[in-house]
Amino acid sequence: MNRSEMLRRLNERAAEGQPWDIVVIGGGATGIGISVDAAARGYDVALFELSDFGKGTSSRSTKLVHGGVRYLQQGNIPLVIEALRERGILRNNAPHLVNDLPFVVPNYQWWEAPFYGVGMRVYDVLAGRYGFGHSKNLSVEETIERLPTLETEGLRGGVVYHDGQFDDARLLVHMAMTAWEQGAVLLNYCPVVSVSKGDDGFVDGVTVRDAESDTTFQVESKVVINATGAWTDGVRRMDNSEVQSTIQPSQGVHIVLDRAFLPGSSAIMVPKTDDDRVLFAIPWHDCVLVGTTDTPIDQIELEPLPLDEEIEFLLEHAARYLTRDPAPEDVLSVFVGIRPLVAEADADETAEISREHAIRISNSGLVTIAGGKWTTYRKMGKDAVDAAQTLGDLDPVECATQELRMHGYHLNAERFGRLAVYGSDAPKIQELMRSAPGMGDPVHERLGLTPAEVVWACREEMARTVDDVLSRRNRALIFDARAAIEAALRVAEIMAGELDRDEAWIESQVADFEEIARGYVWPR
Repeated sequence: MNRSEMLRRLNERAAEGQPWDIVVIGGGATGIGISVDAAARGYDVALFELSDFGKGTSSRSTKLVHGGVRYLQQGNIPLVIEALRERGILRNNAPHLVNDLPFVVPNYQWWEAPFYGVGMRVYDVLAGRYGFGHSKNLSVEETIERLPTLETEGLRGGVVYHDGQFDDARLLVHMAMTAWEQGAVLLNYCPVVSVSKGDDGFVDGVTVRDAESDTTFQVESKVVINATGAWTDGVRRMDNSEVQSTIQPSQGVHIVLDRAFLPGSSAIMVPKTDDDRVLFAIPWHDCVLVGTTDTPIDQIELEPLPLDEEIEFLLEHAARYLTRDPAPEDVLSVFVGIRPLVAEADADETAEISREHAIRISNSGLVTIAGGKWTTYRKMGKDAVDAAQTLGDLDPVECATQELRMHGYHLNAERFGRLAVYGSDAPKIQELMRSAPGMGDPVHERLGLTPAEVVWACREEMARTVDDVLSRRNRALIFDARAAIEAALRVAEIMAGELDRDEAWIESQVADFEEIARGYVWPR
């Protein structure tokens, strides 16, 4: 998958004078999920992304593929059942990136063991044949065995249940590669600048600007789908400048700690925090994620910043449950994601807004899909393509993604160690590591990333900037923000050789990345 080939496919289609069946705006989980679905049905689909794939919300999740224990507490059983089913389908289709993770709910009050024990057994029943494991009540000793650094004062035991964990940005890259293999065109750094309409007033395409070449071109399409997440309303206003806002955004903050704070293979789930949210402390790769917050925001930024009180909230709650209290200087990185929640008139807080998705079709035929959650991306893609099929009078074809294996599919990827996230591509990267001296050596002593992976990201995964490599093709910026900053120059130099860039580009890339990465460093 490379950008030059994408542009070639796009230009060939334009030369033929044929409209695309579907144009998708937005390269996050929803947009790329739509592209996978549409291409797998045999439709001609093109996707355009403002920045890099997953630059926004889709690379900043809690890294969970889950049914949603909180949604169970809220009584939203249909959403839980749908998410649990999709969780199982995703593990079947991408076993190299989705794995089972045990979660322990520590019990400090007498009523918690029976209350959460029953709740998790309901969760098991709702999962049915898509279950990841059975829940059970734990003694004090069993709880400590699973969570050796858990605060033991007043501990009465725990409840263990099972959910899924994944690497969001790596999955998104493999979804894009899957869509490409099915015939789709996907272009990053190609913002849609306007929506065009025919004489009948119906949407018939988009105007796109290639940010790299600074050229603008028109793309005709039978259906245009707006899948831009937090930026949904901006695209809707390209169609109709008078539409009311439908997105009520909130931001969720995570802090990243050293693995020593939570050794072992189990996560902690706190079912109710001071602001009535669920809090997680999760082992992920070689670090621990603690999150998340839910803070309503007015401004939507590509690089949102955490508030001081959000960091303090997470540190305070982590200290309640861990024997070693994390301090600000223990934070390796901070990352912030914006939830594109569909506004509800009766919701007093963003935490109360449903995570179900909604599809709306404007009077001029622009299809907008908003809301939803990572776990249900495949169902969201199916629903959006079903709507496009009817709206565009496309040949009726059934969804084909339920058993569609993702690029990189591998049943025993853990044999590749830290390269497991590449799945079946791992042996090719190992070959690159052996191709020249130093290609297998880490670019930084605190990061596992190698020059071979940087080269692979440029050649096969459409990485165009240092940020693409250190934030999403590899997760260095999340693992250790300071180390990522220190590695930026080396990565830029390797990329320059692959992309035929000069010294000025290297200097610009390092400066740009350092500006981004400073938002991940705490304390500032």
